[in-house]
Amino acid sequence: MSLQELGKTQENAEQETAGSIISEELNISAPGKLRIIKRNGKVVPFEEDKIKVAVTKAFLANESGNAAASERIHKKVEAITADVQKVFIRRMPSGGTLHIEEIQDQVELQLMRNEEYVVARKYILYREERAFERTKGIEKKSKIEVPAISVTKKDGSQVPLDIDRLASVVNHACEGLEDVSADSILEESIKNLYDGVSVSNMKAALIMSARTKVEIEPNYSFVTARILLDELRSEALSFLNIAEESSHPEMKDHYPLAFKAYIEKGIELEMLDPNLKTFDLDKLGNAIEHDRDYQFTYLGLQTLYDRYFIHYQDIRYELPQIFFMRVAMGLSVEEDNKEDRAIEFYRLLSSFDYMSSTPTLFNSGTLRPQLSSCYLTTVPDDLDGIFGAMKDNALLSKWAGGLGNDWSPVRALGSYIKGTNGKSQGVVPFLKVANDTAVAVNQGGKRKGAMCAYLETWHLDIEEFLDLRKNTGDDRRRTHDMNTANWVPDLFMKRVELDADWTLFSPGETPDLHDLTGLDFEKRYEEYEAQAAEGKLDQHKTIPAKDLWRKMLTMLFETGHPWITFKDSCNLRSPQQHVGVIHSSNLCTEITLNTSQEEIAVCNLGSVNLPQHMKDGALDHKKVKKTITTALRMLDNV
Repeated sequence: MSLQELGKTQENAEQETAGSIISEELNISAPGKLRIIKRNGKVVPFEEDKIKVAVTKAFLANESGNAAASERIHKKVEAITADVQKVFIRRMPSGGTLHIEEIQDQVELQLMRNEEYVVARKYILYREERAFERTKGIEKKSKIEVPAISVTKKDGSQVPLDIDRLASVVNHACEGLEDVSADSILEESIKNLYDGVSVSNMKAALIMSARTKVEIEPNYSFVTARILLDELRSEALSFLNIAEESSHPEMKDHYPLAFKAYIEKGIELEMLDPNLKTFDLDKLGNAIEHDRDYQFTYLGLQTLYDRYFIHYQDIRYELPQIFFMRVAMGLSVEEDNKEDRAIEFYRLLSSFDYMSSTPTLFNSGTLRPQLSSCYLTTVPDDLDGIFGAMKDNALLSKWAGGLGNDWSPVRALGSYIKGTNGKSQGVVPFLKVANDTAVAVNQGGKRKGAMCAYLETWHLDIEEFLDLRKNTGDDRRRTHDMNTANWVPDLFMKRVELDADWTLFSPGETPDLHDLTGLDFEKRYEEYEAQAAEGKLDQHKTIPAKDLWRKMLTMLFETGHPWITFKDSCNLRSPQQHVGVIHSSNLCTEITLNTSQEEIAVCNLGSVNLPQHMKDGALDHKKVKKTITTALRMLDNV
């Protein structure tokens, strides 16, 4: 028998199904059974007869066909098969799963140990031949299945599908990554193409084919990012008249050219600060490190593509490293040695060791360089002040600022209005307007507006304030898109512990409470309680402190709001006690700065990526020091 006949015989043996489907499943799941993973991924029961067939054919390939009935060969086959089986039983006495290749490896080994060297050699050559034929078969199959379709370009013209170009993109994307398959991505992509498919849909098919594999192997996230990067390069470079497309190695030469063209085009389109032209653009362009494009995962690059990269009529003409350089230039434009500072900032950002805040990434180097993260304001108790605060919110949100508003000074529902001889509708209707303002004025079209309203726990409208995020009740008195926070004094918690009463006031009658903290607050609050008991105050309400605390916790559990923040703790630890009282925190409750009706507090944020600063399982303090030194310089320049 020839080796080719042997190959067909063994391949058929591998593909046979043992018994019915039901009995096979029972055998596979039975404890103590050996199971085999075939090359197509199917799991079947271990069958020693198939080893006998394969070994027998190996001997027949080496000897004449008349040896089939030889007692000598029969005994050798039995012995070798038994030896192979013993190895696996000894290795997995309780049963387990083997790959078909493991069995064939063991057959080779046992042939050698039984001194059947010629047969073993022929068997090894046969396996190599079959492996080569399978590989060629797959390649041949993939080539045959490429459909003859046309691709529609942006100008409406059609060209044949360039399968070599697609293969090149995918192969470059998979380069240097383990456990990823370019062929599987390409094959899956081709299945989703059709005659006349647009260029954008063709690229989207590539991205989606790679993206669906991320949950199987995390490295596909890098593959997908690189495919998206190829699309971004084509989009940006063609817009800047540099090239129609570019591979990653070619970007080493294209980046400096694209950078200069980008600065010119951005200033021409009135999107970039003309002062950027005062930099030595050649020096900055040569400092760009194109290999850092390959650090992105898919989610990271897609987020930059959707929200951060500067675009004109939905065409992104800002590449990742140019994006980081633009941010660095905006932060260093006032520096004495601005090129060196820009390069220093660029290298820190592009290494992912440190990242500036979203407003800085959005606006640095543009005509509207609003780079700060959060703004804290106090809303005064008059219409001009209230709607002035609304205007401030709108303008700050327009340029990506997060908002923390202190609403405690605004008088409560039913309070007397001297100017009109009427009564106030309280703070809630104004909060509804503030909520809708944040929705209407998003952050530069890149993300939703975000704000948080703070109210002190003694405010007469506090009970309605607690209900603002509920999904039931009058929707005109609900703020579904705005965060809320309760500004709690220590005295309230003392009353809860003592199971005592708590009195609510309107700030129109108790205007100084909001500016008092600690013991001064407690003293003045108790004086107002005494006045209320004597009937000297028109608006007040006394409730058990525990009832209010219980409702606060109930709403926190039900809606996640209002957040509980502690007034006296924040003021006690404030390093700025000499310049005023802290009336609220910011949008994210991590910053506490003093505010007044005349002064807006601002916070500037940045993030140090600590995992990037680990060395041999410990924090690299030298690198952390270097990073923070540069990061603080960047924050100072905001």
